[in-house]
Amino acid sequence: VALLLLMLSNLWPTMALPFTPGNIGNLFGMPESDGRILQRSKRGWMWNQFFLLEEYTGNDHQYVGKLHTNVDKGDGTVKYVLTGEGAGTLFLIDEKSGDIHATKRLDREEKAMYTLHAKVLNKNTNEELEPDTEFNIKIHDINDNAPKFAREIYFASVPEMSEVGTSVATVTATDADDQTYGNSAKLVYSILQGQPYFSVDSENGTIKTALPGMDREVKENYQVVIQAKDMAGQMGGLSGTTTVSITLSDVNDSPPRFANLTAVESTEIGGAIGRIKADDPDVGHNAEMEYSIVGGHDTFNIITDQITQEGIIIIKKTLDYESKRDYEFRVEVRNTYLDARFIHGVQFKDYATVKVTVEDVDEPPVFTRNPYIIEVHEDTAAGSFVGVVMARDPDADNKPVKYSIDRHTDLERLFNVDSVNGTITTLKALDREMSKWHNISVVATENSNPRQTTRVPVFIKVLDVNDNAPEFAMSYDTFVCENVKAGQLIQTISAVDTDEPLVGHKFVFSMSGGNPNFTIVDKEDNTANIVTRRGGFSRREMSVYFLPVVISDNDYPIQSSTSTLIVRVCACDSRGNMQSCNPEVLPFSDGLTTGALVAILLCVIILLMIVVLFAALRRQRKKEPLIISKEDVRDNVVSYNDEGGGEEDTQAFDIGTLRNPEVMDANKLRRDIIPEMLFPFRRTSPIKDNTDVRDFINGRLQENDSDPTAPPYDSLATYAYEGSGSLAESLSSLESAATEGDQEYDFLSNWGPQFKKLAEMYIGRSPDRET
Repeated sequence: VALLLLMLSNLWPTMALPFTPGNIGNLFGMPESDGRILQRSKRGWMWNQFFLLEEYTGNDHQYVGKLHTNVDKGDGTVKYVLTGEGAGTLFLIDEKSGDIHATKRLDREEKAMYTLHAKVLNKNTNEELEPDTEFNIKIHDINDNAPKFAREIYFASVPEMSEVGTSVATVTATDADDQTYGNSAKLVYSILQGQPYFSVDSENGTIKTALPGMDREVKENYQVVIQAKDMAGQMGGLSGTTTVSITLSDVNDSPPRFANLTAVESTEIGGAIGRIKADDPDVGHNAEMEYSIVGGHDTFNIITDQITQEGIIIIKKTLDYESKRDYEFRVEVRNTYLDARFIHGVQFKDYATVKVTVEDVDEPPVFTRNPYIIEVHEDTAAGSFVGVVMARDPDADNKPVKYSIDRHTDLERLFNVDSVNGTITTLKALDREMSKWHNISVVATENSNPRQTTRVPVFIKVLDVNDNAPEFAMSYDTFVCENVKAGQLIQTISAVDTDEPLVGHKFVFSMSGGNPNFTIVDKEDNTANIVTRRGGFSRREMSVYFLPVVISDNDYPIQSSTSTLIVRVCACDSRGNMQSCNPEVLPFSDGLTTGALVAILLCVIILLMIVVLFAALRRQRKKEPLIISKEDVRDNVVSYNDEGGGEEDTQAFDIGTLRNPEVMDANKLRRDIIPEMLFPFRRTSPIKDNTDVRDFINGRLQENDSDPTAPPYDSLATYAYEGSGSLAESLSSLESAATEGDQEYDFLSNWGPQFKKLAEMYIGRSPDRET
C-alpha cells in the first residue's frame, strides 16, 4: 500500500493534465469512483508516463500498465501495437487488451527511463484508428547499491601536538542509487577504528584530531577505518569502508640531548646494553684507550673492547622497570700509553655522561611466598578451607591473574583452587594414615597473556586426628602348661596405633568381663602381662581359651578396640617347656557315658544284622545253568561248576598285564594245581613294543592336560584297554566251519595246565567215537 501511495504521489503532476470524460488514460486501467474513464481532450487515450520498480524478482512478467481507447468496443477488432526503446524485447503488449509487461529485471542505474510509442490499429485492415502517441516508462529506484570510496587506502598527515579538532583529511563516498528519491543515497560517516585519537564528521566525512598532545616521538603512524552507510545510517542500510593511514609530522618540541642507552629489564646479569666510543686521532697503541665509571656504580660496569676501542656497558645487578626506570653516571676515558714529553699541560682523558633508560617487559606473575607450607587436619570434610596462595603481576599495569592446579601433581584430585582469589579447598576427605604430605603445584597465569605463567610448590601437611583404635602389635602364639600354678606369667602383650599424638602413645589394657582362668596386669609402659588365676589346666576339659583384651588410647576422642588372645593348653615338662599341645586319645570308660556306650553297641548290632541278612540272600539266589538239559544238542558248550581257587587263585587275572603286556609273568603257576610240565609254555606278548597301548595312554593323557574344564587338582585316571587280541582267538563255535570234523584242537595242548581238561575233551575225540 505504501509503495502504491508513493507511486501515485509521483504521478500526480501527470494526472493534472486536461482530460475529457469520454477518453481513457488510467495508469492501471481502473475506472474512477464515478464509473467513468478518464480521457484527454485531444489524444487522451494514453498516459504519457508509466512507473516500474527496478530489480523486480518475481517469476512472471512484471505488469507495467494498460493502454485503452474508447474506440475499442470490446468486439476484438482493435489491435494495440508498441514500438520504441525495448519494445518486443524488454516490454511486451497484449494486442487485444493493451496490457504492458516487462520481460526481465531492469536496473535504474543502467537506464532510468524508456521512451515508447503506442498505436491503435484495426485488426482486420491494419488501419490506424488513433495517431501514434509517445509515452515514457520510468524506473523507480530501490536501495541496491552500497556506498563506495574512490580508494581503499588514503594517506594523510597532521602535525604532532595539534589541537583537538584539527582537520586531517576528508574522504567522500558515492552511492549509485537515486539521490532525489528517498534515503537510498543519503550517507552517514562513522569511525570504526582510530578512536580516541581521531573523529569524523558524520555528514561530510572530514577526519579531525580528537586527542590533545599526540607525540610523534611516542607514536608516529595511525590506521583509521572510516565507514559510509546509506539510508541515513538506519538499520538495514548498506555500507562501505576505507582505511586512512595518518602520520604525525614532526615539530620542534624536543631540545638536543646526548644519545641515551636503553636496556630491557629482563637483561641478564653480565649482559651488554650498549657501547660508547671516544675519538682519538692517534694510531696504533697510541690510540688505545681504557674506560671506567667515575666513582663506580652498583648496577652498571664498563669494559674496554681492545679491538674496536669501544666501551661496553654491562649490567651488574638485575634491572626492574617498576622500581627504577632511569640511570645516569659519568664515564672516564684515558690513553693507556702516555708519552712523557706531552703530558705537561695536556689532559689525556675525557668525560661523558651516560643515561640509561630501562624498558618494560611483560613479566610473569610473582607469588608472595615460595614455597607454601600449609597444615590441615585429616578429619577435614570435602569442600573445607585449606589455605590461600597469592600472586601478582610485577608489571606496572598489574594485570589480573588466575590460578589453577597442575593435575599431574594431584592425580587423585584431592584439592581445588579458586581461579580468582587462590583459595585452596579439599575435594575429598583426607587420611593421614594413607599419606602424611601432599605436594601439589599451583599455576598463576596472566588473564591477558596465557603464556606468562608461574608455578609454585604447595606442601600440605595432614595433621593427625585420633581416628584409629590401638591393636595388638603382633600375632601372639600363647600357651599355658597343664601343670601351671596360679599367678604364673604366660604372655606379655603390647599394642600399636597408626595415629601419632603430640604427647606420645599411652595405652590402657583391660579384660572385658570377669575371667576365672586368667587376668591382665597393665605395666603402664604400653605393655601388659597375661597371668593365670588358677592352676591345673587340662586338655581333656578345654584345649583352647579365647581371651578378649580391650586396648584404649589416651587421646581425644578416646579410641578402643577388642583383640582376642588365643591361649592353648599344652603338656610341659618340669621346667615349663612345651612338649605337646594335641588333645590326648582317652579310653571309652573314662570319656564316655553309659548312654553313649549303649548307643554304640546298638549300632554295632544293627550292622551285624544287615551283614547276615545280605549273606543269606546271596546263598538263596539260584544260578541259571549254562546247559538247561542233557538232551541239548549244543554239546560243544561245556559247563564249568568249578568255583576256582578262592584267595589262592591270585594269578587268574593280573591287571598289570593290561597296563603293560610285557611284564606279564607266565612263570607263575596256580598254587592249587600241581604242575605237570617242568618248563611250562611261556606266551609271548602279542605286541612287542606296546606302541598301541603307549599311544593310547599318551593320547588320553594329552586330552586331560589340555582340557580347560579339567579340575586343577591331581586326579587318578584308569585306562581300561583290551589289547589287540589273544593267541587263542575266539573259542566260540558260532564262526566255526560247517562240521566239527573240520576243526583242529591240537593247539590246546600248548596252552598250559589251565586248559588241560579242555584239551582232553576235544583232542581225545574222534569221529568214530562220536558215532
